[in-house]
Amino acid sequence: MKLQGTMSVKNDELYIGGISCLELAKTYQTPLYVFDEQLARENCREYVKHFKVKEHRNRVAYAGKAFLPLHMCQLIKEEGLYLDVVSGGELYTAHKAQFPMENVLFHGNNKTIDEIKMGLELGVGRFVVDNYYELDLLEQFCKERGTSQAIYLRITPGIEAHTHDYIKTGQIDSKFGFTLTNGDLYECLASFHRYEHLQLVGLHAHIGSQIFDVEPFLDEVDIMMSLVKEIKETYGIQIREVDLGGGVGVYYTKNDQPKTIQQFCEAMIEKVEKSCQKLGINVPTLIVEPGRSIVANAGSTLYTVGSMKDIKDVRTYVSVDGGMTDNIRPSLYQARYECAIVNKMRTGDQKQVTIAGKCCESGDILITDVDIKGIETGDILIIASTGAYGYSMSSNYNKIPKAAVVSVQNGKSRVICKRQTLEELLALEVL
Repeated sequence: MKLQGTMSVKNDELYIGGISCLELAKTYQTPLYVFDEQLARENCREYVKHFKVKEHRNRVAYAGKAFLPLHMCQLIKEEGLYLDVVSGGELYTAHKAQFPMENVLFHGNNKTIDEIKMGLELGVGRFVVDNYYELDLLEQFCKERGTSQAIYLRITPGIEAHTHDYIKTGQIDSKFGFTLTNGDLYECLASFHRYEHLQLVGLHAHIGSQIFDVEPFLDEVDIMMSLVKEIKETYGIQIREVDLGGGVGVYYTKNDQPKTIQQFCEAMIEKVEKSCQKLGINVPTLIVEPGRSIVANAGSTLYTVGSMKDIKDVRTYVSVDGGMTDNIRPSLYQARYECAIVNKMRTGDQKQVTIAGKCCESGDILITDVDIKGIETGDILIIASTGAYGYSMSSNYNKIPKAAVVSVQNGKSRVICKRQTLEELLALEVL
């Protein structure tokens, strides 16, 4: 297993943030999400530095869907990031964390009436609009309130990024946004004068997630900058802000070779400047929306090993006290991870096993056919790089309570999400 962030090995034992993983498991029980706060903050600072936030007034908007407890809202606020939310729940979380609403971008392909009204009431900085339905509702509610609202139009640029089908979003066949290639966007722009209470200040596009190749992003830049010029010349609308979305790939296994944050940002900034110079237009304010690349490697999950089933000439199943309830990604789209036994990092006989969850599903497999050292019942197993979409996609399937999240930094730990109790599991049910 590759060591990430503040991970270190002392006397064959794994530490994160200066704290023994065995001690964390003993203190807080398992399953347990461990959040390396120092690494997350360092990633935020890398984006701020290399995306030229201070020099060019660009913006880095953290994609909250990756991981958004109250503590994370506070962290990105302190690091000077904006926030991208996609639901009323995420918006309410930001509100309760006292995150500045003017720095919030509200996404979503089917925002409800209540969510739209909440966004307007709280003073969201930018609505990222997907369709006419939302445009009409925003216009109606703003007219009733006697206010105006700044918006972006989300477009689907027709770029096929090389990633899993479930996390592609930029291709023509997508539920998101106004399609560019079939003329949907141009029809909207031609009729935009009808929306007297909406200010079209920007464009947004997102081509997918977990993308390693920078070329699709550079293609996106060319499309977006050309649109800025075309919209000004054809419709007289000045686009001042361009949101290029997120989707930068991260390391999960040795097969992954991601770009660094610096490499990605510098390539994007350079491409935008060249494209704008070629087109003869001013460089707009740029926004990027990283989520996974800030928190994925900053999170790990600790489990306790339970039953072990050795099927001769087939495989050995090693079951842990969590599974698809705390990490749905392997079952949902065959995501791969690395793992280790936290007190046998360098010693012990190696054996190939399959890490299984405890849910009543044959597909509840966390890692298939992985080589691991000295694994036994009672060991503490760590699966690395679970910081994105682990806790945020967790569920109560099989009536399993949600795991706790503990933040570690400089030898100190603290709970940032409590472990769900059995009583809390039933809190919304009525007999």
